[in-house]
Amino acid sequence: MGFLKTIRKPFRYSFNSVSFYIIGVNILIYLLTSINPNLYNYLSLNVINVVRNSMYWQFLTYMFVHGGLSHLVFNMLGLLFFGLTLERAIGSKEFLLLYLVSGFLCGVFSFAVYYFSGNYGVFLLGASGAIYAVLLAYAVVFPRSQIFIWGILPIPAPILIGIYAGIEIFNQFLSVRSGVAHMTHLAGFACAWLYIRIRMGISPWKVWKDAFR
Repeated sequence: MGFLKTIRKPFRYSFNSVSFYIIGVNILIYLLTSINPNLYNYLSLNVINVVRNSMYWQFLTYMFVHGGLSHLVFNMLGLLFFGLTLERAIGSKEFLLLYLVSGFLCGVFSFAVYYFSGNYGVFLLGASGAIYAVLLAYAVVFPRSQIFIWGILPIPAPILIGIYAGIEIFNQFLSVRSGVAHMTHLAGFACAWLYIRIRMGISPWKVWKDAFR
């Protein structure tokens, strides 16, 4: 009980638009890697770089690196649309901790998959794991929120999370597009679930069950 009380100690609420700062850092890193592609080797997560070269910072920096403009724009739009609203609801400090912890744990998970599967030449990059964590947290904080697909089809946020999870599971295990990236996305959901359950003491299942009564 003492341990849970310690890790659940809330931050004093403040809203400082941290989402915009995160977007800014991602854009800056994208510009720097476009100018100097060698930075990908130092910032993306790679088994050999971590094990042999002790580049442990890559567990955090990988989530700020993107492989192309569309990759960057898609992730940053998700952060803008969902992250900013979530940050305003739970506070900037809580949001930043959720984002960084989820992204870090997604990196650790992916590293373990690469390591034990022998995929030492793969470089993990992108904010997708952290963004998926934000999406799940958004669906917990705003369980009755309606997300409009293509601007016309309203879907409750928790249902959308289930659809995304199903797509990732299908792509991982049943599609020719299988790969660890899909597992990283699912890890983002799992990390957010654990964060909300342990840090905030909230059961996502209970929240969603109550929302659909």
